[in-house]
Amino acid sequence: MHLTLSPSLPNPALSAEVADPVLESTLSAVESRLTSLGEALRARDLESIDLHSSELHRALSNAVDHFSRAARSGPLPASLRRRLVDAGGSVAAQRESLSRATAALDRAIDVLLPRDAPVMYGNYGAAERLGRSGSLHA
Repeated sequence: MHLTLSPSLPNPALSAEVADPVLESTLSAVESRLTSLGEALRARDLESIDLHSSELHRALSNAVDHFSRAARSGPLPASLRRRLVDAGGSVAAQRESLSRATAALDRAIDVLLPRDAPVMYGNYGAAERLGRSGSLHA
């Protein structure tokens, strides 16, 4: 006996792998924002970094909302789960890159402006270096 499925009946094996168009577009938006932020970081374009990081934050928030609702109604398609894991890895890598850049900047600032720099003037200003009267003593 050979069994065929009618096109009008859903195939349960395939339905688990068919991506919800809303989830697909939500995840595509996150991936697009990650790419844009990565390019802005490589270009060291501060305005673009600020813009794309804000857009990525909104896209991630939207994705968490949509994927949380979808996960309550059943398992997510494997292809979307893989892409979501990849996006999470990209976010972590960009966060790590920003953390290293921030640490390097902090070290450079410490070299240029040491926190324990000697005080050049006391409460009396230049008079303290010259003597209390403000005149030079020979």
